[in-house]
Amino acid sequence: MYDIVIIGGGPAGLTAGLYAARARLRTLLVERMGFGGQLLTYEKVDNYPGFPEGIGAFGLGELISAHALKFGLQTRNAEVVTLGLTEGVKSVHLTDGSLHTRTIIIASGASPNKLGVTGESELTGRGVSYCAVCDAPFYRNQEVAVVGGGDTAIEEAVYLTKFAGKVYVIHRRDQLRAARVIQDRAFGNEKIHFVLNSVVTEIRGDVQGVDRILLKDTRTAAVSDLSVSGVFIFVGIQPNSHFVPVEIERDAQGFIHTDQEMATSVPGVFAAGDVRSKQLRQIVTAVGDGATAAFNAGRYVEERFH
Repeated sequence: MYDIVIIGGGPAGLTAGLYAARARLRTLLVERMGFGGQLLTYEKVDNYPGFPEGIGAFGLGELISAHALKFGLQTRNAEVVTLGLTEGVKSVHLTDGSLHTRTIIIASGASPNKLGVTGESELTGRGVSYCAVCDAPFYRNQEVAVVGGGDTAIEEAVYLTKFAGKVYVIHRRDQLRAARVIQDRAFGNEKIHFVLNSVVTEIRGDVQGVDRILLKDTRTAAVSDLSVSGVFIFVGIQPNSHFVPVEIERDAQGFIHTDQEMATSVPGVFAAGDVRSKQLRQIVTAVGDGATAAFNAGRYVEERFH
């Protein structure tokens, strides 16, 4: 019997594990792949406090996991299928068995939607990015492309102009989907150039990074190329919440609703990090969520089982 089972080994889950294990709660972290979560898809992080020169994303993941393991956090590589949410002891059902626990912290993260074109996966972290706030400073005075036409894509394009010399916005339709006030800011920015009625068909580059993208006109099928050193893809994001039962309230996109204590609609179940319904998804916010969730999960255990 565990006090806490944490689902997900990204920054939120690892921090929750660190705090829970340090508080001497019997804690198990379940991760289906490797420690680090979305950190494993980036090359470098330069906005995490305490590292003024930046730090390799993989290295940061290793440091956070080593810190958690130092306090005796138990881990298990497995995939969660569903949860059992009885009022007392809860269960976490895996592909290879089941676990019993007093509380659950869901820190399974979210995944950006992909274009699915040649070169995208190969160059992710080396010119292909899904986070302008994370990676914009690496493209000072360079030319980059933003793919997408919604609120996030256009807001991130505007943000990129603080660093990049030119930002191309690639959108498959002849009109953007972003709110008018957001569009107005973009149209008024001389660094942003719009390439409408176009889709990316391939991303090209080498070990040094991206150097160009291939485009196809959605009306004429004409093919062209565009020289850029970075491609920022914003065509939606989806929470990794497929295993979450309907009793746990979620928003229209499937992100889990929590209160400020990271508590979900089901007592004894907490959520932290990118899987939560929230405004800012960053490493530093995930870490804060994880600490808060672990503290309140521990308090739940103390009040109801001790």
